[in-house]
Amino acid sequence: MGSGEKSWRNIQQQQQRKKQARDVPKGCLAIKVGSHGEEQQRFVVPVMYFNHPLFIQLLKEAEEEYGFDQKGTITIPCHVEQFRNVRCLIDREKSLHHHHHHVVGCFRV
Repeated sequence: MGSGEKSWRNIQQQQQRKKQARDVPKGCLAIKVGSHGEEQQRFVVPVMYFNHPLFIQLLKEAEEEYGFDQKGTITIPCHVEQFRNVRCLIDREKSLHHHHHHVVGCFRV
């Protein structure tokens, strides 16, 4: 009975991953955020963030922590609250540059 339970668990995990992939809008990417001793949280961020200097700094920290070729979801090793602050700064800056208050709709936990 052990192998049947294991394969059922694998099927459930695959279905969960597919569901999460469908939850990511076009132009966005799912990442994990969390530092040592903190539960990692999933965020969906706009791809354009990967060009922002603040986000690039977070990616450099991830590279130092985990190496360049991470498998699967990109993990950012910073406190979730720190990431939320960075996200707010980027959002505020983007809205100022566009002269309107368009809220980026793909941020979700």
